[in-house]
Amino acid sequence: PHHSGITGILMSAAGLPVCLTRPPKLVLHPPPVSKSEIQSIPGISHTCRKTTKKQAKKGKTPEEVLKKYLQKVRHPPDEDCTICMERLSAPSGYKGPQPANLVGKLVKCSHVFHLHCLVAMYNNGNKDGSLQCPTCKTIYGVKTGTQPPGKMEYHIIPHALPGHSDCKTIRIIYNIPPGVQGPEHPNPGKSFTARGFPRHCYLPDSEKGRKVLKLLLVAWDRRLIFAIGTSSTTGESDTVIWNEIHHKTEFGSNLTGHGYPDINYLDNVLAELAAQGITEESLIQEKD
Repeated sequence: PHHSGITGILMSAAGLPVCLTRPPKLVLHPPPVSKSEIQSIPGISHTCRKTTKKQAKKGKTPEEVLKKYLQKVRHPPDEDCTICMERLSAPSGYKGPQPANLVGKLVKCSHVFHLHCLVAMYNNGNKDGSLQCPTCKTIYGVKTGTQPPGKMEYHIIPHALPGHSDCKTIRIIYNIPPGVQGPEHPNPGKSFTARGFPRHCYLPDSEKGRKVLKLLLVAWDRRLIFAIGTSSTTGESDTVIWNEIHHKTEFGSNLTGHGYPDINYLDNVLAELAAQGITEESLIQEKD
């Protein structure tokens, strides 16, 4: 600061313009907001959602689940199965109760795999009745995740985000407590940590911002916002982490890349939600 002052005096004396700038400041949170200033969001019921532990699903075997999504292939193409890397015309690299040379084609994307390989992949996943093509990521059924129990709050606050001066702001508050991992998690029976909660996130209260919020609510109900794994920032294992749907956690700056202005963010997060199988069609499914 002392040298900056001397520099300014010398430059001023020489008739040169003085422009000494301060480094930008990280602004994570908005100015204080009273309860009376918080508003519910038109068109969205309630202001809070909770998730509980995963309900055990009875019933169908992996073969019965896959049958809905597959067509039998009598004459396999001359190429590798991308799961086991064996030729499709040869037996699968995985074992199972049915003949190892059975081959099926996924009905939407037409990618072809050994039936045993798809069964092994399904058993290694969430076993929720859905399947995701390992080649093109097309989702069959309704994909769900392994997010631990918690609470999601959402409301409007009377402040504007940088780049969105024409509207107020939607604030989302996620809160997940530490706990014990269930059978669907990496280390069942072992405790997990939950760092940095409650986590505050922000969307513009625009038409597209409200659309994103509605889809995030579907993602929350399907347990896809968070997962338990290893933190990419701290390296800590068995902790709650974000699950491939990016959120903006800076309110009034964008020093970390997690704030505003960001003209592409809403489109990018819509694409990330779609990659998890969550689109406008999902909103209709949730009502049914």
